[in-house]
Amino acid sequence: MTDKQPYEIARETVKQLTARKLAPTPDNYLTIYHEIAGTKRLQPFPEAHLQTIANALPTATPGQQRLQAAADHAVRHHNWTALQQALVSYTQLGPGPRTSIDGANSGLAGLSVSGIDGTRPALTADIREQLIRLVGNVVAAVTVGDAQLAEKSTALLAQLAHESPDPAALKAQLANFNFRLSYSAEEQTAIRSTLLELLYLVFQNIGELSLDERWLKGQMDALMTASTPPLSLRRLEDVRVRLKDVIYKQTEAKAQTMAAQADMKRMLGAFIERLSGMTASSSSFRGKIEQYAKQIESAASIAEIAPVMAQAVAAARSMSLDSQRASDELQGMRDKAAQTEERIAQLQAELDRASAQARNDPLTGVLNRKGLDEAVEREITTSRRKQNNLCVSLLDIDNFKKINDTHGHETGDAALVHLTQVARECIRPQDTLGRYGGEEFVVVMPETSIEQGIEVMTRVQRELTSRFFLAGTQKLLITFSAGVAQLGDAESGAKAVERADQAMYLAKRSGKNRVVAA
Repeated sequence: MTDKQPYEIARETVKQLTARKLAPTPDNYLTIYHEIAGTKRLQPFPEAHLQTIANALPTATPGQQRLQAAADHAVRHHNWTALQQALVSYTQLGPGPRTSIDGANSGLAGLSVSGIDGTRPALTADIREQLIRLVGNVVAAVTVGDAQLAEKSTALLAQLAHESPDPAALKAQLANFNFRLSYSAEEQTAIRSTLLELLYLVFQNIGELSLDERWLKGQMDALMTASTPPLSLRRLEDVRVRLKDVIYKQTEAKAQTMAAQADMKRMLGAFIERLSGMTASSSSFRGKIEQYAKQIESAASIAEIAPVMAQAVAAARSMSLDSQRASDELQGMRDKAAQTEERIAQLQAELDRASAQARNDPLTGVLNRKGLDEAVEREITTSRRKQNNLCVSLLDIDNFKKINDTHGHETGDAALVHLTQVARECIRPQDTLGRYGGEEFVVVMPETSIEQGIEVMTRVQRELTSRFFLAGTQKLLITFSAGVAQLGDAESGAKAVERADQAMYLAKRSGKNRVVAA
């Protein structure tokens, strides 16, 4: 071993690489470095190969699972001693359970675990069928544009299709599929997140570039809200339907506004043209008067003056008539301009109303009556197409008038907001909540029987009673009575809500804070 300093060895190593005309690779550098230093070069830790061995260790028993975890930990930390101890201890274990697929111990966790009697295989036909469905659903969801994942899923499905799949091959296929699936899922999550950010920036930019277009505010607010995670297909669908209707109304009102502005431009053009004509007439009249004045000055007798005076009077009368006509025309233009201006203001107000018109209640943020009606009809169409049950529930806050009279309408509004917040947290993502009017709300529950609908509303009641509402510093208990109706075969949405309403009144008469089936 040399007594040179490490930096001296490193410098000499670089010189030797140049002198020997070797590529400056890490391997060449280490070889020459240890040669100059007189030390023995250690071989790199074969982590990848050892990890493969550790992963292949059977984990059918608790002891095997513990030692496999110890071996995996040793490999990841490049600990030869710990790995040796784990492998030695592993050899001292008894054989694991045997598989009933081929009668031999495969040593593959999760694929050949026997039952209590040691004869029942875990990978039954039912399990294989469920695995095939699972892989198929995953593939349909995430393989768009990922040829490698599609290829690996095809190989895995082919392996699962066998009545007695080879455990080693199946485990390898599962590992390959799982690795590629995780990669594809991460990629699609990043793509979705980036697209949402881009959409949000686009909506924000349009709003900033259209500061004078107040009619755009409603759409921009809705779209920015819709593009804020977490996403919901129902939320996006509600926004899409609302925007479609609002855009139609705004297009119509915008066209009328543009037509009114075009009329205004035409009137301004006619006004300018008329002023120009009046100026020309005035110039012509002035020229004639000057000519008549010269004729009068050069006249020698009254007889010569009389014809000139007659012409001057006629010219003055003509000028007066032209002025009167111009005045009348200009007054008409001014009146029409005022009417057009008023019409434009009305159209602008109509645009603002169209933009502000939403299918969401401005106080609580849930669907309003119009949006609720559309949601009910949409769910009815879907449930009948899929032949699924559909339930609607109408709930009414108990003693709401007393809350308003005692604590004021602001507290009453806050109580409505509190109720909707709790209800939103309790109902399922596929359920729809809307304000039916006043303190009444409707919950639309697709794929729900009458028993399940009652269970949902009861769960909302329990959660609401466990969360006190604060009116200033005073705790108030907010409760509601509800009726639940399951849609009949030929029943309309309005009729189902009406039956739920009748059941709600029965709940009120039965003591309030109850749920009654229609």
